Amino acid sequence: MAIQRYQPSIKRFLCKKVQVPAGLGKLVVRSLFGEEFPMLTSQWFQWRLTMDYPLSGLRVLDLSRVLSGPFAGRMLSDLGAEVVKVEPPEGDVTRHWGRVVGGVPGYYHQQNAGKRNICIDLRAEGAVQLVCDLVAQADILIENYRPDVMQRLGIGYDTLKAINPRLIMLSISGFGHQGSELRRPAYAPVVHAEIGLLHRHAKRSGAPYSDLPLSVADTNASLHGLVGLLAAVIMRQRTGLGQHIDIAMADASTATDDQLQYDLEDSHDTAPLPNEVWDSPLGPVLLSTDFRLLWKLLTTSQGVTDPTTADMALAEKVRGRKDAARTFFQGLTDGEDFRRVMNEMNIAWGLVRDPANIRSQATIHERVSIVQVDDRAGGTRPTTQSPYRFSAAKSGVRGGAPHRGEHNVAVLADWLAMDKRTVTGLINRGVLLADETLVGNDQ
Repeated sequence: MAIQRYQPSIKRFLCKKVQVPAGLGKLVVRSLFGEEFPMLTSQWFQWRLTMDYPLSGLRVLDLSRVLSGPFAGRMLSDLGAEVVKVEPPEGDVTRHWGRVVGGVPGYYHQQNAGKRNICIDLRAEGAVQLVCDLVAQADILIENYRPDVMQRLGIGYDTLKAINPRLIMLSISGFGHQGSELRRPAYAPVVHAEIGLLHRHAKRSGAPYSDLPLSVADTNASLHGLVGLLAAVIMRQRTGLGQHIDIAMADASTATDDQLQYDLEDSHDTAPLPNEVWDSPLGPVLLSTDFRLLWKLLTTSQGVTDPTTADMALAEKVRGRKDAARTFFQGLTDGEDFRRVMNEMNIAWGLVRDPANIRSQATIHERVSIVQVDDRAGGTRPTTQSPYRFSAAKSGVRGGAPHRGEHNVAVLADWLAMDKRTVTGLINRGVLLADETLVGNDQ
């Protein structure tokens, strides 16, 4: 059948219509790099709506839970990939975290917006085969179990590679798939402690040891995992083969620690002094500068008088000068006066904000970094927007978060050309499940 070109302004895709054994029309979208993306004819018009997204046509199975894997899947979805979350019967643990709207808790909503969802009981007879059938149609699989779990379930990388040699599998774990700690359970706070973040924070702040207020070990692993995934996609264009990417949260956070070199070489005395927070007419503000430079600018451009004498000890001099700086900032009349002084000294600064009010921050507001999406209850609710702003492509969250098993029928029809009768058989045998109170009993 002749090849037709669709949307001439987008030069990199060609498509043609072929036949599948069931007699259903299927479109094969082929990039000029040689990648082929099959889809049922019924999906064609929906696909055309998303083909301006960079990763349109990539199919992703997301078997992960909590944060490190789901966040990577969420970003792939925002970039245009079709991401299907494969959820266990008990549900992702984050379905217990956050405000529930429309049956969807807030934490789960943020990390899974835009995905579709099927619920598979991997203990049921036929469930592993169903996952393998889906893998045969997938480009990417994401999982963040402990390293031995996927193999014990019968869906380890070697098994899946034999089914689909083009599959790219991302595994995120606390301590990686090699070494003495590979079976050690880990969440982000454990990694924060092990790689020195808690120690450094306590040492610098003078506060007792306590965890960080965000899960950087998870999100570092997610973002490094995304880099690895996209590198593997490009390599697959040359080799025709996928591969397994092993990301350890400990590795990812160590690699991303910009302060670690000082620790490795015991050279903190050569580093800039830590930034400090000062009271101002606007409220508490962080000044991004070494106090030594700040003091020089205050005395040379703002007329602050040095209260110290040459015979004072260094610690006493520092206290006196900080008191003088504090008095100066407290004496500014209003926010405009404070901004004038910062501009004159060319110092970067930031208002210490309550994150509950983040939408009032100018850049967050103007760049629409918080967006409203379907709340699954007839309204909308806020979530974070992905940060990618392309000059010639679209990106961004494309819907609310799914209910457990909400797309059992639709995904198996789209990916496997499976009819509803066959899906019903899987439901009756306990392979497929759904939250019937939210999605009905026919999913």
